[in-house]
Amino acid sequence: MVQTRVLTSPFTELSTMKFKSFLAKPFAAYVVKQIRKQMNTAVADQEAIFRDLLKTGVNTQFGKDHHYKDIQSPADYRQAVKIRDYEAIKPYIDQIKEGKHNILWKGQPLYLAKTSGTTSGVKYIPISKESMPNHFNSGRNAVFCNLAEAGSTRIFDGKLIFLSGSPELERVGGIPTGRLSGIVNHQIPSYLRTNQLPSYETNCIDDWEAKLDKIVDETIDQNMTLISGIPPWMQMYFDRLTERSGKKIGDLFPEFSVLVHGGVNFEPYRARLIESIGRPVMTIETFPASEGFFAFQDSQQAEGLLLNTNSGIYYEFVPITDITLDNPRRLSLADVKVGENYALIINSNAGLWSYNIGDTVKFVSTDPYRLVVTGRIKHFISAFGEHVIGEEVEYSLMKAAREQNVNITEFTVAPMISQEKGKSYHEWFVEFDHVPESLAAFSLSVDNNLRQKNIYYDDLITGNILLPLRIRPLRKNGFIDYMKSIGKLGGQNKVPRLSNDRKLVSELAPFLAEEQ
Repeated sequence: MVQTRVLTSPFTELSTMKFKSFLAKPFAAYVVKQIRKQMNTAVADQEAIFRDLLKTGVNTQFGKDHHYKDIQSPADYRQAVKIRDYEAIKPYIDQIKEGKHNILWKGQPLYLAKTSGTTSGVKYIPISKESMPNHFNSGRNAVFCNLAEAGSTRIFDGKLIFLSGSPELERVGGIPTGRLSGIVNHQIPSYLRTNQLPSYETNCIDDWEAKLDKIVDETIDQNMTLISGIPPWMQMYFDRLTERSGKKIGDLFPEFSVLVHGGVNFEPYRARLIESIGRPVMTIETFPASEGFFAFQDSQQAEGLLLNTNSGIYYEFVPITDITLDNPRRLSLADVKVGENYALIINSNAGLWSYNIGDTVKFVSTDPYRLVVTGRIKHFISAFGEHVIGEEVEYSLMKAAREQNVNITEFTVAPMISQEKGKSYHEWFVEFDHVPESLAAFSLSVDNNLRQKNIYYDDLITGNILLPLRIRPLRKNGFIDYMKSIGKLGGQNKVPRLSNDRKLVSELAPFLAEEQ
């Protein structure tokens, strides 16, 4: 697919961009007005979405198998439809891939989003005509809410970059199939195409390093104003730009003012990214996935991400303590409480029913409904009964890093299990921008932070069941080189923060820094 450039001169392009910036102001105000209305009707909107989903679902194969015609209430629904993961819904997905209609949702999906699984290998997530606006409009709304608050839409005077997967699609069962970020790339409206970088041809390059070099070629001399992607991608992009230009990103792109991020927790990457930029910029956090775009930061002044309560998704929340039970409590939005960890369960207008997406969240506000992502259900350490979660390890490491002015590039944690009592410990593999002057003191600070955050971990240390954690530094670009070695550099691939076994850290051993 070759894009046609309709602008004929630099002056025409400049005036068109200024016009876009001018028009963006009233549209941003309109978006904010709609979002504020939805804040006040969140529970009612969720109830209406539940009824609408059932109305369509009753005529699907899934709805017939689960007797949707007999369901009158959320309580009935919870009895009829159990929580499921991808493995449990896969038989229906397989029918869709065979080209069958009306399986999980009416007709066929508009797209299948292809994403990496764990036990399932590659997963195929349906995206319907009805669910597509959720994926595209949510990111747009995040940007407009924050721009309206700041009182400026000047980013549309320059170039916007979306570091995404390839937009090239294959067909599975007659359905266009590819990475979600590549699919969304097809939905960018024509009026933004002239602002968008990189080019379609560059986005189609599969090899991440070759693609990154080409992205640098296309952007290094441009007026970049907004950069969007997952933090590790952006850091690689910034590093490559600085290597090429010798400049900080903020000097290279004087008008760069907005950084949009999602996919992983931003905090471990924040300090190094901002250092690479060389000055403050607006950062906007999002919570997207192939299964849906669930929440976004709507304000620079408020904590947490605003839940997308009127976007075709009906949410259920399972207290994390119940997630392994046969019949866990399943709360509606009206019943959630601030400060409790929940597994996020979704029912969507793409045909995902009581689907466990694998993420845990915690509400920081219920008026409006704002939350933070606290981790992954399968990513925790409980080799000794401590049940340490992602939120706790990230907090502990970043608190120590801030206090000691240390920048973290990437990290992962695994248990080191010894047969001798009091000899086991948590082993942290950390890539530093610069290793702390005293690694022992830094390790002790992280350990003390974790003990304050998790009482079970503290009890194990106090009871001499565990030794304090140990940190092993990786060499510069150790995680990048590791991901390259297993063919998972770039894309939507991320390093798990926590493991209950040593498979990952054993593979990281060749990338350790030399002993000091």
